[in-house]
Amino acid sequence: MPKTSSRLLQQIVFFAALLFCLTPYASPPIALALGLLVALTTGHPYQKYNHKATKILLQVSVVGLGFSMNFGNVLEAGQSGILFTIATIFGTLTLGYFIGRWLKIERKTSHLISSGTAICGGSAIAAVGPVLEADENQMSVALGTVFILNSIALFIFPMIGEYLKLTQTQFGIWAAIASTGTRVRWASKRPLMRCRLPGPHEPAQTARAPVICASPAAANAATSS
Repeated sequence: MPKTSSRLLQQIVFFAALLFCLTPYASPPIALALGLLVALTTGHPYQKYNHKATKILLQVSVVGLGFSMNFGNVLEAGQSGILFTIATIFGTLTLGYFIGRWLKIERKTSHLISSGTAICGGSAIAAVGPVLEADENQMSVALGTVFILNSIALFIFPMIGEYLKLTQTQFGIWAAIASTGTRVRWASKRPLMRCRLPGPHEPAQTARAPVICASPAAANAATSS
């Protein structure tokens, strides 16, 4: 295929995938899978701008995530789980350091993956990367590792939660620790992943915010808890 035609095909596929990801049909796992598919097949048509664009988009995403949070809910969650959060973050960072040395992973990459796993995924990597002076390859490896593992978790965690018959509170705590903490807005349509209760001691039927469930069975389970 001529170089011009190949370049045009890359651009068409790239913008088609980009537009699709802006629609309600593109959940985070689907968008990630689509990005991997495009990168491994047609390739990125704007590779030289990738590093700068990734840095800017991550920073904007972190700021946007902050605007989406309810400060009252953050304080409420912090009062009941601050010590638990500190312990899990410290434990993850420590374990990540020793695993990185054991597997002989490059130091900065290991620190980025550990930070992303312990704190808040891509936003933590975006914040820590400039401090460590990480290059594009190190950032890409860390982001890819964390995002791919999170995508897998989106699909297998609900099945594990259902098999173990965890309550919504138990599943929420376990999923938060096992993936990238309270940072994940679960995209799976399975009941355990989509029921959201505003507070651990607040019944669903009297919640200040509506309970969001993916199925009638999930709604019944949430409102009867």
